[in-house]
Amino acid sequence: MSDSTVTEPEGREEVAVPQAVTGEDGRGPLGRLRRPRRPRLWFEILLIAVSYWTYSLIRNAVPEQRAAALRNADWIWRAEHALGVGVEQSVNHAVNSVNWLIIGMNYYYATLHFVMTLGVLVWLYRWHPGRYAATRLVLFATTGVALLGYYLYPLAPPRLMNGGHFVDTVTVHHTWGSMASGDLKHMSNQYAAMPSMHIGWSLWCGLTIFALASVPWARVLGLLYPAATLAVIVATANHFWLDAVGGVLCLGFGFVLARAWYGSLPYALPRLVAVPAARPLGSAQSA
Repeated sequence: MSDSTVTEPEGREEVAVPQAVTGEDGRGPLGRLRRPRRPRLWFEILLIAVSYWTYSLIRNAVPEQRAAALRNADWIWRAEHALGVGVEQSVNHAVNSVNWLIIGMNYYYATLHFVMTLGVLVWLYRWHPGRYAATRLVLFATTGVALLGYYLYPLAPPRLMNGGHFVDTVTVHHTWGSMASGDLKHMSNQYAAMPSMHIGWSLWCGLTIFALASVPWARVLGLLYPAATLAVIVATANHFWLDAVGGVLCLGFGFVLARAWYGSLPYALPRLVAVPAARPLGSAQSA
């Protein structure tokens, strides 16, 4: 009886944040930090803008280490062939032969990475405020740990390999599908390919939509989105498929961190933020 409840618009009730999430009834600075609360719009906009700016600054400040990045790319390419899974070049050449498809993929690579991620954040903010902070923490932790990969394992994308015979689809088709190609190549570290945050972010979006959407077709599209992103990053020769594995591992770290901090997986938290029920006057004395 000590748990307060929140009534949703549909008439269902959700139990408020469990004890493991809030600490000792939310008392103390740590307990208050760990308790889900209604996000503030101005703070979230500022936090996301500053965080992405910081991420881009650090990512692009990593020394490019071209020689090491090319060596690592050669090693991955040889290892994939030894395992019989080196399919990137075949996919790249096949898709590049279909103009409308590869041009669409170039623009997909350039835009949906940001549009979908911001869209899911807005959706969480509006419809799942109780889960917003924990799910956002997963995304931020995923992105933060990826920076270690860029420092520790510089990697050239397939399109920049020596003798790899990959097609840089952005250059060939004169589109702006990659921050690391064409006129934009000086704005981004071209050898920060491992892990792939296109996969890390798209899988975060897909799992969030699948777990929380109430419409079946939306849940299906949520799962298809990271699968389509994997096809795009390989077809455009921006990543090896093993870069996608790195993105998945980073996302796993994000979920583990959020689970440890909130005491629950983000999607298991109440949809709405609980407001502590006021005690009747004199209840303390009668207790």
